[in-house]
Amino acid sequence: MLRHAVRSFKCTKRPHAYNLLCKPRNGCWKQQYSTARPLRRPFSGRLDFKTPAIASVGLTSFPSFKPTTSFSLTDKSASSSDNVRHATPSEIESASAEPSPHTLVRLFDRLLQFLDDYVLEPLLTLRRLLHILLLFTPVVLTTPAVFLGHRISPEERSGTLWWYDFLSAQMERAGPTFIKLAQWIASRTDLFPLALCQRLSKLHSHVDPHPFSHTRRVVEEAFQRPLEEIFTELDEVPLGVGAIAQVHKAKVRPSVLLKHARDQFLVENNIITQDCVQTLDADGNTVNIHTAVAIKVLHPKARQIVKRDLKIMNFFAKLLTLIPTIHWLSLPQEVEVFGAMMNDQLDLRVEAHNLTRFNELFADSMQVKFPKPLAQFSTKDMLLEEYENGIPLNVFLELASYARKHDEPSGVYDHKIAGIGLKAFLHMLILYNFVHADLHPGNIMIKFYKPSAHHPLQLAWSRAMGRYLKDDGDVAVQRILALRDQPEEMRKELEKLEEESYSPRLVFIDAGLVNELNDVNRRNFLDLFQAIAEFDGYRAGELMVERCRSPELVVDPEVFALRMQKLIFGLKERTFHLGAVKIGNLLHSAMNMVRGHHVRLEGDFVNVIVSIMLLEGIGRQLNPDLDLFASALPVLRDYSIRDRGRAAIEGMKDVQKHKSTPHWIKVWLFLEVRSFFGGNTRDDEWLKMCDFLCFPN
Repeated sequence: MLRHAVRSFKCTKRPHAYNLLCKPRNGCWKQQYSTARPLRRPFSGRLDFKTPAIASVGLTSFPSFKPTTSFSLTDKSASSSDNVRHATPSEIESASAEPSPHTLVRLFDRLLQFLDDYVLEPLLTLRRLLHILLLFTPVVLTTPAVFLGHRISPEERSGTLWWYDFLSAQMERAGPTFIKLAQWIASRTDLFPLALCQRLSKLHSHVDPHPFSHTRRVVEEAFQRPLEEIFTELDEVPLGVGAIAQVHKAKVRPSVLLKHARDQFLVENNIITQDCVQTLDADGNTVNIHTAVAIKVLHPKARQIVKRDLKIMNFFAKLLTLIPTIHWLSLPQEVEVFGAMMNDQLDLRVEAHNLTRFNELFADSMQVKFPKPLAQFSTKDMLLEEYENGIPLNVFLELASYARKHDEPSGVYDHKIAGIGLKAFLHMLILYNFVHADLHPGNIMIKFYKPSAHHPLQLAWSRAMGRYLKDDGDVAVQRILALRDQPEEMRKELEKLEEESYSPRLVFIDAGLVNELNDVNRRNFLDLFQAIAEFDGYRAGELMVERCRSPELVVDPEVFALRMQKLIFGLKERTFHLGAVKIGNLLHSAMNMVRGHHVRLEGDFVNVIVSIMLLEGIGRQLNPDLDLFASALPVLRDYSIRDRGRAAIEGMKDVQKHKSTPHWIKVWLFLEVRSFFGGNTRDDEWLKMCDFLCFPN
């Protein structure tokens, strides 16, 4: 804290270039006239007596600007240092983390660290503790309200629901850490009552945006260069403000991107989109580059606040564990899991890595997209990623709700969007074991594209003829957003897009949290899936008890297994009508039993279950007949092909060892048989066509 204060003090001595930005009415700065003059190098955040080893950063001169609204390679407003390769933020961050070679500076740093850890930080943590006690003491004192009021359901009274609302409001007032805690609690339906989880899931942060000066300081310290040398435009008004960070839209200079080929947002060289810029690469070839980016910047002191809150949570978790009735919750371990999740979100390099991985996994998909990160331009406090202009999924959910209220048919794209989203999730879960852990509607957007513009034959022909193909997907998005408050007109416009051969594309954002099942949990998940596929509910209950964290704390394990058997038996009676089975309701019932019998499941295991419930709920709003099992069938086929027989060999070993058929073969065969006997729309269309072509008897 003290070291940060010293650095911040020095960083406040801004160079003359900082004053060369003006604020137009639209809240966005652009290049303006200025007089070139020497610019002092911004402070790197290290107390050092000489320039670090990254000599390429050096001293630069502020460029002369001409008023312009677009960028071109011949524009003289480009910095004279454009031809020089500057160190990237990731390189600068790595260099600044190295200890100073000077003994005096190292001793001074250690002194500041000691005062920070043992004097200042405890005092600030104590102040934060008093604030939290002030907020949550009324919550504790009003706990008896849960036993008051008339009974609304077998589990809740009116007083219970009032207390849940009061707790939710106080957690919102407590700040970003407790807002994230509330959202995490909402995902743990195996530990907490469903009514409480539903209320906390609606809790969103109402955080005021931090000053643009903080965003400027973080970006310039990361690049060691003025904003004008990096961006042509940057909106001061944030696109969105979250609990721990906010996002701004900007446009990067093509010359900056061209120096770092690995992070370029290149599109097909013969496809023209609305937001791409044509330029020449190092070899003189014409390329189209996306220059629009989203800049995600952590709020000031977010890391310190979360660190103090986690200390306080850990203290109270250990204190509450002394109460016998809640010992089974293992609160200290849950705080540890929550802390690891928060630390991942506080390091934006983790999100950059996740986005890179998702882009690799879905590289061949035209229907699913993730923003591409600029990994070399991202640090712990700043993330630069490709800007995606899409329609929020909530727009389509609202339109579907409007159609149901007025007894109108579903939208032309509703079923496609539901199918694409569910298929993408199943690919993450079954094929990749890398699942986006925050799949609420706010993190899903819809874009449009023309398949004809991206067809391999069309691309090859256009290249041969030297022509450009045009994809007006961004224009289609603007056409829909312009009619957001006019449902009837929007439906008509969507029908026009469908007639114009536009197809939907889902864009998943905010990938800071992912679920990866380790070998043990993945084995447990597949074994449980096998038991359910065999309709062996009793075995499923036994597996959940045997492989939970604390089997000795489970209440009435035999009764739990029998209740699971009854639940799965109800599913078996509707084997060939699974489209009518709401898997979300089934899993909700299972989670209620888990909580009632104190069966402690692994957090990532539960997160996968919650993701299934959430995504199926979203999908059924768009397509009430959505069949999770039917959607899983092609993914299982794909899994068997991509696995290249490895699972079959392992399955043969299982046959020899356990004298039984491998679980994945059983699931696959079961779904294939159901599909064959159950029939579907495609089968009906095929039979009708055959009947039409056959001669009359």
